[in-house]
Amino acid sequence: MNSRPIPDSDLHAYLDGELSAERHADVAARLADHPEAARRVEAYRAQKQALRRLFDPVLDEPLPDGLKALAAPPRSAPARWLPAWSLQRIAASLAIALVGAAAGWLAHDQYRPPSLAGQPPPLPHQAAVAHVVYSPDIKRPVEIGAEHEEQLVTWLSKRLGTTVRPPRLGAVGYELIGGRLLPGNSGPVAQFMYHDASGQRLTLYVSTENTANRDTAFRFAREGPVNVFYWIDGKFGYAISGGMPKDELARIATAVYDQFQKN
Repeated sequence: MNSRPIPDSDLHAYLDGELSAERHADVAARLADHPEAARRVEAYRAQKQALRRLFDPVLDEPLPDGLKALAAPPRSAPARWLPAWSLQRIAASLAIALVGAAAGWLAHDQYRPPSLAGQPPPLPHQAAVAHVVYSPDIKRPVEIGAEHEEQLVTWLSKRLGTTVRPPRLGAVGYELIGGRLLPGNSGPVAQFMYHDASGQRLTLYVSTENTANRDTAFRFAREGPVNVFYWIDGKFGYAISGGMPKDELARIATAVYDQFQKN
């Protein structure tokens, strides 16, 4: 058995088909001796596929009028100054850039993707993207684990400026894994992650950016492969995301909603 660890850079390059044939074969052979690394590769593969399902519809969106105007020929230029296929390439490039920006923003906690409509992404979309990015992660799905829950609560509450405590979901079959801090539209948000006995994960996204939103209804959204139940309570926005069926997620979301209403 080759005991040398396989670098994450090699795992990503292996998954993306960027290794030479010789190096690819070497990594494939070593994965057989490193089951944890093999599981990470499968998690990365699932994450990549989920992101594609979530963002591929962007490729079908019409080109914004602003870009059409920029691509239009000058009045003094011939009518065929820019052929139609160039507009299609611009649209595709824009969509790809937005997908990369959204994934990078959440994956590295640094960059907030722009919105084509000039508006911040809605709560269920933000929550679904965060779920897709972090829930498949085997090595580090959270920043602070459930074994340090009080430290997690203190840290997140301090950053959000208000007490934020994860609900207890043992009665519906889910236990807390931990949580992390994420960038929101205008400040930090919290994400708590849970799993059941089979390893299935769900996430609770908590935002304090909803002071202008008076719609408190309990709502459902489907974002690509992710189902989301969400609601607004004062300045708080809550979103429960998961890949399980709608009725199962509704049962969990109701339990979360009830706990927050009692507090």
